[in-house]
Order: sequence, then C-alpha cells, then structure tokens
Amino acid sequence: MTDAETATTATNLGFGVDVGGSGIKGGIVDLDSGELVGERFKVLTPQPSTPEAVAGGVAEVVDHFDWTGPIGITLPGVVTDGIMRTAANIDKGWIGTDVYDLFGAHLGGRELSVLNDADAAGVAEDRYGAAADVAGAVMLLTLGTGIGSAILINGTLVPNTELGHMIIDGKEAEHRASSKVKEDKGWSYEKWAGKLSKVLEAYEVLFWPKVFVIGGGISRKADKWVPYLTNSTPVVPATLQNTAGIVGAAMAVTTGLRP
Repeated sequence: MTDAETATTATNLGFGVDVGGSGIKGGIVDLDSGELVGERFKVLTPQPSTPEAVAGGVAEVVDHFDWTGPIGITLPGVVTDGIMRTAANIDKGWIGTDVYDLFGAHLGGRELSVLNDADAAGVAEDRYGAAADVAGAVMLLTLGTGIGSAILINGTLVPNTELGHMIIDGKEAEHRASSKVKEDKGWSYEKWAGKLSKVLEAYEVLFWPKVFVIGGGISRKADKWVPYLTNSTPVVPATLQNTAGIVGAAMAVTTGLRP
C-alpha cells in the first residue's frame, strides 16, 4: 500500500517538510494524533545547499507522496516577513531570500507556511509531545551542533527566539552547552550537565518556563545526564524525536502560522 493510499484511513491530514543541513525529510501527518501516516521520505540536502537546489529537493519529497494540498516547511534559520534572515548549517545564499516566492515557484503556488525548524519542533511537542499537558510557558531546546530554541505560551509560539546565541558568562550558550561541545571536549555527562545547568538557570530567570523540553540526539540518553542538572525547572526529553519538525510544519500551514 502506498503512503497516499494509507492516508485515506485518516481525514484530518497535513503535510510537512523538515529541511536540515544533511537531509530533507517529509511526510503526511494525522493532525488528530500528531503521528505520521505511513513512512517519512528523505532525500539528501544538496551540496552546495543553495535556495534553488534545496527547493528542488523539497519538491521531490512532496512529489513522492503525490500531495496536492498545503505544505509546511521548516528551515534552519530565522524567517521573518517571509525573508530568511540567517542560515545555520545551510548555504549563506539563503540570507535575504524570499522563501514564499522561492517555494511557490517550485510547488505550484500552493498555500505554504515556512518557519524556523526549532519553532516547528516546539509547536509539535507542545501540542502532541512532552509538553502536551503543560499550561503556561514552555521552552523547547534542541541540543545538537548548536542550541535551537522555541517558546510557547499556552500553545502560542513566540517565533525566532534564537536563545542559543544568548551570552552567558562571556560566551554564547551554544558554545557552552551544545551536545557538539560535549563531544568535542570529551566531557562526561556529569561535567556537561553542569555547563547546561548554567544555561538553563540563565533562561529561567528571564522566562520562568513551566518545563524545559530537550530535543536532539542527546535527549535519547536523558537518564544519563538529567539527574546531574541543578536548575529549578523540570527538564524532560522530547518525545516526537525525528518527526517533530515535520509535524510542526504541517501544523503551521494548517493553522495559518507564518512568522
């Protein structure tokens, strides 16, 4: 059975594409459950990852599913007023690109929503994942090469927060506590948790979230480092993992979220 045929068993469907530095992943989303309908499909991110080349990859993912409806797309950078302002782990030629003109030309002018990848993951985790039952302020942090961030207040996104670049004790947060720093320095989980605690404490005094949701590969080993944290706010691992960006993108276009 094809992905499109499988999708006929659900009625409230959306479609999301998650663009990363190494891969472009997409799939059909059951918006009632937050689960993918069928398998996701992935193509390698073109190198160089220019806007035109990546837009072609997104179109390839969409065409794989014969999807003809609205499409949500995440990008690794800040998007405001339809313009890509930064480019993390992707070609710097993206900066200044009108993303709606770009993707509209490759996707037949369909309804689109384009947003930051961490914001998409945060929206998904807040609705379906680790923070689904939490009222008030929720902060998602993706710990990987850098630190991506998303803040939601009672389900409403505060877009493009980029808190990984916040200066803490003279150094950017992501240069103190990303999982890449842990790997590069060869730190134990205990030592790294001490660095992460300082970052979380700095966020706490500014935003007072009810919970930190931690994504990224290191979240799968939360039992090895969460017990060492010394900050006050509860810290929980993300639950949607690799599907969060796809799910959040589908949610965004369905709800008309265009940061």
